[in-house]
Amino acid sequence: MDKEYIKKLTEEAIAENPAMFLVSLNISTDNSIEILIDEDEGLKMEEAVRVSRHVEHNLNRDEVDFSLKVSSPGVGNPLIMPRQYIKNIGRTLKVTKNDETKDIEGKIESADENGVVLTYTVKESKPTGKGKITVEKKERIEYDNIKKAVVKITF
Repeated sequence: MDKEYIKKLTEEAIAENPAMFLVSLNISTDNSIEILIDEDEGLKMEEAVRVSRHVEHNLNRDEVDFSLKVSSPGVGNPLIMPRQYIKNIGRTLKVTKNDETKDIEGKIESADENGVVLTYTVKESKPTGKGKITVEKKERIEYDNIKKAVVKITF
């Protein structure tokens, strides 16, 4: 399967809806095609069907057998691209940084093409005396320094 051709077909379908974007495209050795797409306000089922039909109708099953799955990233899937961070501003994010062993869990305050700003609380030793106090921190993390980031669902 020609991955570039499938990507082109996907991008043609996505171009009809500016709120939609391609998250990832994978083709396995048995020609299973998995396309993950998303929308700024949440992917609608009919949009996923439209993209799927566009791709499928432009591929020839007589030439090569394939399976096709078009969906949005599920809950718990790591964020991959800046637009996903921007879409989730205001939600809680669990981040594993490249250079740290402890995860950071905080609210996304802002995000842009290069990084994300999180607000979170930590317990620190009091400046004087014994005990700990809770301190609110705000930290900008560049995407290059993120090993894994997952939106936390709260009820």
